[in-house]
Amino acid sequence: MYAFLEGLVAEKNGNELVLNVNGVGYQIMCTQAAISKAPPKDEFIRVYTWLSVRDDAMELFGFDSREERTLFLNLNTVTGIGPRTALNILNSMPLKDLTLAILTEDVQTLSRAPGVGKKTAQRISLELKDRMSKEDFSSGLSQLPTGTVSQQMGSVGEAIQALAALGYSQSEAALAVSKVHQTAGELPADELVRQALRSMMKG
Repeated sequence: MYAFLEGLVAEKNGNELVLNVNGVGYQIMCTQAAISKAPPKDEFIRVYTWLSVRDDAMELFGFDSREERTLFLNLNTVTGIGPRTALNILNSMPLKDLTLAILTEDVQTLSRAPGVGKKTAQRISLELKDRMSKEDFSSGLSQLPTGTVSQQMGSVGEAIQALAALGYSQSEAALAVSKVHQTAGELPADELVRQALRSMMKG
């Protein structure tokens, strides 16, 4: 219903932000990233939002970026996870680390989030890893220049660019993917990425 709200910061307290939008105060439960980047009182801000509607309550959730909101919505689709738990998971670690933990099925890391046990962490990875590997890598690759490594090296090149889209340097990505390729042989790009991420996190 609300893709984002723009207005002046009226209050900032804990994980809540009150945004003055043309004289109307919107109480928004925000991620720590959104709170930490919010400017001082009476300064302008844009907050990406999502409205939760239940029989007994309506709650507005706020995010620092579209990517953060997308991951929140993905988490909210997992069996047994509601909006507040999804928010706690986002607040438990940086967005990049959370994405990697899901893609690499790192149950131990996911279990560190408040309200998330081992079984819930396993469900998060099981239900989201394939969807995220397609969505996130496609999104990241679409922002990179074309006509580079991927056209020359097929799945290996695509995997290297996918890792670059996640913030790794070309040299780090190339080394990790090449090790997987030498050990496992020909694999689809998303599987090369998954195994390369596992090896880098272990290292």
